[in-house]
Amino acid sequence: MSTVRIGILGAARIAPHALIKPAQSVGRAKVVAVAARDRSRAQSFADKWAIPRVHDSYQAIIDDPAIDAVYNPLPNSLHAEWTIAALNAGKHVLCEKPLTSNATQARQVADVATDSGLVLMEAFHYRYHPLMARAIEVARGEIGELRHVESWMQVPLFKRNDIRFELTLAGGALMDLGCYSIHQLRSLTGEEPTVNRAEAKERRRSVGVDRWTQAHLGFPSGATGKLTVSLYGATPLRIAFRAIGTAGSLRVFNPAGPQYFHRFRVTDANGTTRTEKFPKVATYNFQLEAFCDSVLGGAEVLTGPMDSIANMAVIDAIYTAAGLPIRP
Repeated sequence: MSTVRIGILGAARIAPHALIKPAQSVGRAKVVAVAARDRSRAQSFADKWAIPRVHDSYQAIIDDPAIDAVYNPLPNSLHAEWTIAALNAGKHVLCEKPLTSNATQARQVADVATDSGLVLMEAFHYRYHPLMARAIEVARGEIGELRHVESWMQVPLFKRNDIRFELTLAGGALMDLGCYSIHQLRSLTGEEPTVNRAEAKERRRSVGVDRWTQAHLGFPSGATGKLTVSLYGATPLRIAFRAIGTAGSLRVFNPAGPQYFHRFRVTDANGTTRTEKFPKVATYNFQLEAFCDSVLGGAEVLTGPMDSIANMAVIDAIYTAAGLPIRP
């Protein structure tokens, strides 16, 4: 097999950015089919993006012998169910983040993935970009011993009835954006944090669903961490992280989409600051290359199921500390 043939579950808005456009430049991947709850919607989606086949159901995608892998961008609450179904059908899976609704589900999915021997990648696309690889290198060595890491993922969401405000669909700012912040802080430190305290603000019309969350973390090395995420809050837009060490600091703006713009600043112990630039290639392209490397060549992925369990465990702990329910 020299090409990974991929089927899409659902005509999601993220799919063209995360998969279809990258597949046009990643020669080893080909999108061959799509299915949605409404076939006419799937057909319109297929016509727009030149996808050759439309199936009547998600199950039909999974059962199609001409498909090697499944891309799962369904609502959070459906990630576990359909990822397990795809793995059990012998399909590799690229699943949007967060992998599941909670850590218990993540362990269940990981067990199935391990037993199947198939590739399961959680779609933390930013992690595969050279900018993040360099950030980890700087944070874990160049700026000395890490003392504090902090992340902001604050993006306005004005659509009142968006599924990200639905508890039954495992919505919330921490699930949608906070999963990035947690993953960034875990990646920068290379350690698993404990949650010292957290607070959240609920959306007025959505009991149990956070529109803003802030958490304070501690790491085994003694470093502290903090994250602030919001879908609706006083700060309309901020996407950044920083790392402070004993010999300097690192500040990165827009690590989630450096292909559009980014700022990467390293300050040494003397206060001298320099900037670094990275290729304006989409994070999703690097992610799809890594997925193909794993499916076709057996390469390890950076965001596999064990990593997903650890990330979901922190999400659960933050919700508990903030007095909100773990996502059902």
